[in-house]
Amino acid sequence: MAQPGYDLPGTPAQAMAVPDVPQKELTLERIAGSPSLNGASPRAMKLSPDGRWLTLLRPRDDDRYRYDLWAYDRQNGEWSMLVDSEAFGPGRELSEAEKMQRERARIASLKGIVSYEWAEDSQSILVPLDGDLFLAKLDGAVTRLTDSEEGELNPAISPDNARVSFVREGRLYVAPIGGTPVAITPGEAGDTVHWGEAEFVAQEEMDRDYGYKWSPDGKRIAVLRYDEAPVAVVTRTSIGAGSTTTYDQRYPLAGTDNVLIDLYVMDPDGGNLVKADLGAERDIYVTRVDWAPDGSLYVQRQNRAQSRLDLLKIDPATGRSTLVFTETAAEGHWINQSSDYRFLKDGSLIWRSERSGFGHLWRLADGAWTQLTSGDWVVTGLLGVDEQAGMLWFKGRKDTPLEDHIYRLDYANGGAPERLTEPGWFYGGSMDGAGRTMIVNRSNPAQPTQYYLADNTGQRLTWLMENALDAEHPYAPYAASHAAARFGTLTAEDGSTLYWKMLTPKMEKGKRYPVLFHHYGGPHAQEVDRAWGSTIAQYFVDLGYIWFQIDNRGSDNRGVEFERQIREAMGTVEVTDQKTGGAWLKTLPFVDPGRIAIYGGSYGGYMTLKMLEADPGFYAAGVAASSVTKWELYDTFYTERYMGDPREVPEAYEASNTIAAAAQISDPLLIIHGMSDDNVVMDNTTAMVAAMQEANVPFEMMLYPGFGHVVSGPVITQHYYGAITRFLAQNGVPPGGR
Repeated sequence: MAQPGYDLPGTPAQAMAVPDVPQKELTLERIAGSPSLNGASPRAMKLSPDGRWLTLLRPRDDDRYRYDLWAYDRQNGEWSMLVDSEAFGPGRELSEAEKMQRERARIASLKGIVSYEWAEDSQSILVPLDGDLFLAKLDGAVTRLTDSEEGELNPAISPDNARVSFVREGRLYVAPIGGTPVAITPGEAGDTVHWGEAEFVAQEEMDRDYGYKWSPDGKRIAVLRYDEAPVAVVTRTSIGAGSTTTYDQRYPLAGTDNVLIDLYVMDPDGGNLVKADLGAERDIYVTRVDWAPDGSLYVQRQNRAQSRLDLLKIDPATGRSTLVFTETAAEGHWINQSSDYRFLKDGSLIWRSERSGFGHLWRLADGAWTQLTSGDWVVTGLLGVDEQAGMLWFKGRKDTPLEDHIYRLDYANGGAPERLTEPGWFYGGSMDGAGRTMIVNRSNPAQPTQYYLADNTGQRLTWLMENALDAEHPYAPYAASHAAARFGTLTAEDGSTLYWKMLTPKMEKGKRYPVLFHHYGGPHAQEVDRAWGSTIAQYFVDLGYIWFQIDNRGSDNRGVEFERQIREAMGTVEVTDQKTGGAWLKTLPFVDPGRIAIYGGSYGGYMTLKMLEADPGFYAAGVAASSVTKWELYDTFYTERYMGDPREVPEAYEASNTIAAAAQISDPLLIIHGMSDDNVVMDNTTAMVAAMQEANVPFEMMLYPGFGHVVSGPVITQHYYGAITRFLAQNGVPPGGR
């Protein structure tokens, strides 16, 4: 979109071509409606083990929140729906355990099919739907496997294609395909013991959503058992529109006890039960469990401080453990858990480590380490390995911190990584097990995400979903007002480079415009990149706001030194760097310095509160959603990784919370929270509200009964952003130039 009148800072991204269709006003109703304005929005793309089929979950055109299972036959190029979620779904209410799993996966608003698993013989697919299990064949036949009120969690098909397994009410069940399920783990006297499930912090923070794994030959199962009896009980009140339910939730608050966790190996009938030796120390985290191709079992064990990670090799027959190696965090840093590793058939290991100061790939072979990638950039994902050719594929930020690209590397013979993808795009992908075929997705600020199949040289074989922004695309009627993103850098107090992104409305020279300054600010996240952006951002730009974001020190993909500055100091350098962005905005001739509002959710909500407390009057208003206000109220694994243990560094926690300085807030503030949030529990907001009321600090609040950490849906999304829009307009930050 042309911007006459002002010379704009930064480098512009690609301009969007406008299809020849009548243009419309971008509304919240349309943003939350169906189909998605992003166009093709599939989930869970997978190749069948034999490589012939590609499967995915596709949303319905008339209901973007309901997903069905589709398959693409690579031989004839045809698509077919394998499972219609409305036709086969029993419509049964999900168990509370499954609801919470979905909440932790941030898919609580989705319906229909949300996951599935291929059988190793590529002849069938296991499909969970509305709490029961179904087996889908490639000819469209669907067989129901379970029909129970209790619900089945974490289902899997054994690698020998003979059995199905799942968790029900804390026990692991196994059944022959089509047979009667039998519990294979012991019954327990109390309800605090769980077999085959991932504990709360594993799901929420470790990216480990499993509690058991089959051996490659299907003859043994590694099963985690955890007892949450030592974990603190938090009374969570789930307030809905018409009723209130109280849950006594086991929630490991920072500085309190975690679950007691053990690992067992057993036969599919529960026999030959062997307990693995995980060491004498009980206050540990089991972050990963893996079977290697040769049938060896490996466990990644972290200490409570997350300064050390041990890779243990477990003998499945005896449970005896051997230490393979130890990964130690840099001084003042921590271990960032990764899933970017691969056990190879030759007994070696490809492993991502930050030991060089940046996340890079290494190989462990015959007891010796070889660094495979290096430099002041990070590998963001290991995609695949072709052992016969000695090649691997990864994605990373080698060319720029703002773009993920796919690279190929000859790890057997050495050499530099070869970029396979085109500059100007942000890429993601996955590969088949042999390293032959890639599923690639890409986008940029002017093109919603596209999906295609590629060979292992990166050459496109066929479009899966081209998602072209043509006259038929859902976003086409809104393309004319699409604001092209601009990117630039500022310098932090310590000399670090900070990347920013800006969207501007149509502006008249001589007028100044308000800014909606959006932030997250926390670790393990990067907001500024050259991917397709948010239609919500475009909505606010259309209203007449400038949309601005900047990534502060402590955020992701910039290396150890950039990240570790928040160690025992949350709410410090992040606040300073965001203010650097705000101060620069105030120097721009088209920005109204008195109308810069800030908005963030989760850690971003915490940041809003800390920013308003640190600099009263600097920002015009703030919106804080689902905010942590006191880190002692958040979970152990996340909080202690960055802040340490509050029993050891109470002064760091006192300085980081928002409660003590609540009286310093003098600018208009809107607080938002879902009243069934089991991640950032409502106690955070009530503690902050009480402190502000005690200090006679005025504020506004919007609560969402029945919603968790993410408030989303076809109607509620409209209300959520409508509330923010009204708050800004009524508190000195109306849209448009003046």
